[in-house]
Amino acid sequence: MMTSSSKAPPGLALAETTGLPRILTLLEAGLGRVVETAAGLLVLAEVVILLAGVVSRYVFHAPLVWSDELASILFLWLAMLGSVVALRRGEHMRMTAIVNAVSPGARALCEAVGLVAALAFLALIFHPAYEYAADEIYITTPALEIPNVWRAAALPVGVGLMVVVAVSRLLRQPDWKRTALAAAAVVAVCAAAYMAQPALKTLGNLNLVVFFVIFVGATVLAGVPIAFCFALATFGYLALTTSMPLTIVVSRMDEGMSHLILLAVPLFVFLGVLIDMTGMGFAMVRFLGNLLGHVRGGLSYVLVGAMYLVSGISGSKAADMAAIAPVLVPEMEKRGSKRGDLLALLSATGAQTETIPPSLVLITVGSVTGISIAALFAGGLVPALVLGICLCFVIWYRHRGLTGITAPKVGLPEIGRSLLIALPAIILPFLIRAAVIEGVATATEVSTLGIVYAVVVGLLVYRKFDWRRIGPMLADTASLSGAILLIIGGATAMGWALTQSGFSTSLANFMGSLPGGATTFLGISLIAFVILGSLLEGIPAIVLFGPLMFPIAKQLGIHEVHYAMVVVIAMGIGLFAPPFGVGYYAAAAIAKINPDEGMKPMVAYILAMIVGLIIVTLFPILSTGFIP
Repeated sequence: MMTSSSKAPPGLALAETTGLPRILTLLEAGLGRVVETAAGLLVLAEVVILLAGVVSRYVFHAPLVWSDELASILFLWLAMLGSVVALRRGEHMRMTAIVNAVSPGARALCEAVGLVAALAFLALIFHPAYEYAADEIYITTPALEIPNVWRAAALPVGVGLMVVVAVSRLLRQPDWKRTALAAAAVVAVCAAAYMAQPALKTLGNLNLVVFFVIFVGATVLAGVPIAFCFALATFGYLALTTSMPLTIVVSRMDEGMSHLILLAVPLFVFLGVLIDMTGMGFAMVRFLGNLLGHVRGGLSYVLVGAMYLVSGISGSKAADMAAIAPVLVPEMEKRGSKRGDLLALLSATGAQTETIPPSLVLITVGSVTGISIAALFAGGLVPALVLGICLCFVIWYRHRGLTGITAPKVGLPEIGRSLLIALPAIILPFLIRAAVIEGVATATEVSTLGIVYAVVVGLLVYRKFDWRRIGPMLADTASLSGAILLIIGGATAMGWALTQSGFSTSLANFMGSLPGGATTFLGISLIAFVILGSLLEGIPAIVLFGPLMFPIAKQLGIHEVHYAMVVVIAMGIGLFAPPFGVGYYAAAAIAKINPDEGMKPMVAYILAMIVGLIIVTLFPILSTGFIP
């Protein structure tokens, strides 16, 4: 399991706020408010800039040549400041399945080791980040004609702020012995690696196993935030086994986090929380409930349909489930549905809808592989529908002989009234897809159209818009975005190191030589990405392995959009499958149901999704038949 909680991690409870701890608490709180405010304003600024670019180009036919450049500059600042907020809140993604299974004392030690390991990387990378930014002073941006150091300075500033936050959190811990032990362990590992440098240089490509398999695997299982696992392994590999300048780590992380297409991540996350706040998600669920609530298992079908619709708005699975679960889950419980089955179905629909645009995973696929975002968006609808039908078969089978969990049949006038109320919300996902496919706006820009639409509908149609929540929503958006983007930066640097070592060429030759050609490759990809989705989550897995696997698929004659659907669905199944999938535990937290209750009911849904995945794999037309 991976967690990203806004609460202090277990075992790292803050000391009593007296003396030095109180001073540090006050200083960090003040710093946190400043950084959160700045990050939130950057999200808002990005919305305004990109919206201005769309309006200027499409309405006035006078493109703003500087809008993308300014958005790119602010985006790197947003990524770094968002990472600071995520570190302060304890929201960087990490795997905790092993950590949560040990004793409380060992768990607390692992938490401390994770924080010290993150601090170690930040301290090591600060000077290379400064050097990298200083070198950018000689580069002038083409449109704004300002030194590029204004953009690159975000890297050392963000790293420096994270150092301050990490040190503050360590100094505020009540058990200084545990903190000292964690620090000693990290220092000992670093010292041992440094002393082993002569031996490591003789290992050649075996160092890939040492750093990117053993070290990354050990740190991920120990609960170290994944972004720092990738970054530490890459830094250690380059520093101890090559003569390359360490600024290359910063450069590759910068490249990974600076793809303008990734700006869609924070904007669609913000759109998702707007959908929840304005009541648009509730309106869609109510209409579907009136339409299907009277049939056996009706609200289960509603859950599948509602996730299909809402997933076409936010792109974030957590946001999708948060918009649906509070409305449906209590009502389903009232009608006699078992809590474990509710959790299992909610988690399964999260996996089922991974390919529905504007999926953040699809956007990431496009950014790292160069596949057309419009083609990915067009190709993702039918595969999700196939998986939805498979889930509905399980729902029908489980409810075929049950009574007492249906609602009275709603008359046509009430159904029509709820449809009329939900219509503005139902239109939004189709508006988003049409704008991208018809070329009105890019996948990044269309999110701003969705945000404006949601604000207008919330204010004028549903009359539900709490201005006081905007600030916290912007800060939450920045935090989640920073956590995602830092993973992408670390994975990009790690992927570059793997490529430079010749690993990608060796992998391509190995995969190409397997008997069975494309069929064998697809089968291996299914298994591999289910495992990767379970252990690494979709976005870091795609960033790390996408540039390696997609060229092989193309070489074997597999359509790139078809392959994208196959691997994204496979990762989704791994992501939402217990006991390791972070998505399953996110669904449990959102539904407020004990994860143990859903383990057994989840088996049937996983099997149904595997059947759907096999169907999608065997029939490429399901993924490619609707590409413009």
